[in-house]
Amino acid sequence: MRVLVAGATGVIGSRMVPLLAAVGHDVLGLVRPGRDTAALTAAGAEPVVADALDRDGLRRAVRRAAPDAVVHMLTAIPAEIDPKRLARDFAPTNRLRTEGTANLIDAAAGARIISQGLAYAYQPSEGLADEDAPLWRTGTPKQFVPVLEALVHLERLTTLAGGLVLRLGHLYGPGSIYAADGSFVRQVRAGKVPLVGGGNSVFSFTHADDVATAVAAALDKPDVTGVLNIVDDRPVPLREWLPELAAALGAPAPKKAPAALARLAVGSWGVAFMNGLRGADNARARLRLDWRPRYASAIEGLAAEAADGKAGAV
Repeated sequence: MRVLVAGATGVIGSRMVPLLAAVGHDVLGLVRPGRDTAALTAAGAEPVVADALDRDGLRRAVRRAAPDAVVHMLTAIPAEIDPKRLARDFAPTNRLRTEGTANLIDAAAGARIISQGLAYAYQPSEGLADEDAPLWRTGTPKQFVPVLEALVHLERLTTLAGGLVLRLGHLYGPGSIYAADGSFVRQVRAGKVPLVGGGNSVFSFTHADDVATAVAAALDKPDVTGVLNIVDDRPVPLREWLPELAAALGAPAPKKAPAALARLAVGSWGVAFMNGLRGADNARARLRLDWRPRYASAIEGLAAEAADGKAGAV
């Protein structure tokens, strides 16, 4: 199958391209004009040069490439995010999720679409959210509103095209903020990540390799459409995994911070991120895709990443 990966050089794409090539797909990698394509070619992909926000140029390039499937993993998320200015920091990604999605679907000319969504945009509530649970419509932090609106738009366009949305958890693995050299891990090492308001957010994590294997599984099952949570088996509260990560890094134990005080520093989204998120259930993806995550929980996965980071530093 000819598979075009949009976002082929990102955290997910850099893990996905070689896997899809290894299992026998003809992989095409979308890259913007002026970008170096050597690494993409070395990973086993044929570069397709176009800007996802240039509707006409993208249509010409993609239709020449004639993919059977398009995997939309485009984001433009900065390496460090200011939670008080989340809307600003996510503006380029929001545009890729709205305008970029529309352009890709138009250019794909009937090819199957697989898009990236988020599994931590569910309305906060008790228990884990399955795919039928409502998204965060009540009491949504102001900075998260445009992010959610863009996600809803992406999902609507993808599902109307008969495609599949993979709702991902907090992404970790090489190149992510949770990698050994990532911004979040650097803050943990410096003792700058507190347990806000009890650390009650339940985190569903997704390793970049798990996204790659989920896409590979989905490509083999063209009848699977709609939305699926691609997350680990055992979501855990921040108050559990953050101390474990700090210990694995040899970092100071996280301090506690009242939500009211933290709001002054990180805003309502920062507090919600640390204290209000709902975890997601992956049972439907396990059943429909016959897919399994690499690590059952983030406690195992983040510890392994930390150990790899230490080994790499020796």
